[in-house]
Parts: sequence; structure tokens; C-alpha cells
Amino acid sequence: MTTRYRGFSKTELLATIDHTFLKPEGTPEQELEVVAQARALGVKAACIRPSGLAAAKELLQDSAVLLCTVIGFPHGNVPTAVKVLETQLAVAAGAVEVDMVINPGLLVGRREAEVETDIRAVAEAAHAGGAILKVILETCYLDDITIARGCQAAVSAGADFVKTSTGFGSGGATVEVVRLMREQVGSTVGVKASGGIRTLDKAIDMIEAGASRIGCSATVEILEEFDRLAD
Repeated sequence: MTTRYRGFSKTELLATIDHTFLKPEGTPEQELEVVAQARALGVKAACIRPSGLAAAKELLQDSAVLLCTVIGFPHGNVPTAVKVLETQLAVAAGAVEVDMVINPGLLVGRREAEVETDIRAVAEAAHAGGAILKVILETCYLDDITIARGCQAAVSAGADFVKTSTGFGSGGATVEVVRLMREQVGSTVGVKASGGIRTLDKAIDMIEAGASRIGCSATVEILEEFDRLAD
């Protein structure tokens, strides 16, 4: 009999997790340890810094774990051409998913057309290389109306997911924001919750609110909680 916690099996939980290592001070050896953990645990993806992609691709060879990286990270304020080049280089190095940070100041300034243009260029670069695009809105800086506009711009530009946070802003994912994002994108675009998700209950709260992916660095601790609490 499959053990469950709050209605979820461990397999179902693992299928939502992007096991993440984005610490600027982290060593390459620490990064590869996280990638090895991702492979051993059987999570959905390992999300790492662009500089570590080549080594991570080799480590994940013959694994079902997807390789993900970040673009325009963490502030999103670089020119679109730089994000496009980052995406092309990341895909060439083995990334099959890219998490791009928008320029949140453009969205706050009601310049949605520029935000959409930025996202579309990165989406086209990602898709041309066979990768999917997740768009990070950094929702801690946005009100509900602006979050809705950001979601609409991402969908119009061809994004595959919208994502709450980098984890490096002033706040992370909340249930209310995840629910709002899911309402905005409907059922055909994914929602990734990230930032501050360090417990099993919080991870499940996000899934129940509409998240189809969870970005977290506390994956091991969350799974240990599952093993203790599931029945």
C-alpha cells in the first residue's frame, strides 16, 4: 500500500520538485553534490547556476532528472539580447529548462509590451533549442494587478510556466499569489512556486493552491518529513 501525507504519495511529490542550488558563494563541488542528490532522489529537475551545466549534464546522463538553469538571474535587468545569449549558451550546455527573470521595474512601470517582448525573445531561443521556459515574476515586488498583468504577458509571449520568485528578493512564494497566478494562466501553462519553501506542509500548500512545480533547496528535509509523517 502506498503511503501518503495529505493525500500525496512520495512519488507524486517528487514529480513536482526542482531541487535547487543557486547560492552565489557555493562551490562547484557543492553544486555537483546537489545534482547527485537530485538524481538519487528522483526529483523532476535539478536547477543550478549556468556555470555548472556541462558537469551536471554528464552527471545526469541516463537519468530521468531534467537539467534546469536560470537566465538574467537574479534581478532580470540585463538587456534582452543578453538573456537570449544566456539561453542559447545554456541550452547548448545541456539545459532543457530555463527559468528567466523578467525586469520587474518594467512591469511596475506599466510597460507590459516591453516585458512581453523580452519574454518572447527568450521563449523563442529556448524553444528553438528544445527547452521550456519558466518566467520568474519576482512577485514580492508586485501587487495583485501587476502580477496578473505579468502572467498575461508571459502567456502571450509563449512561456511554458510562470514562477513566483528567485528566492533572492524580499519575499518568496505565498499560497495567495500561487492561487492568483493559476487563475490567470489557466490549466495549459504551469505555475512554479519558489522561495522560502522549507517544509512539507508548505510545499503541499503550494501544490493545492495550483503549483505544478516547487523550487526548493530543502528537498532532503522535506522528504525526511514525509517519511516521518506519512501513513
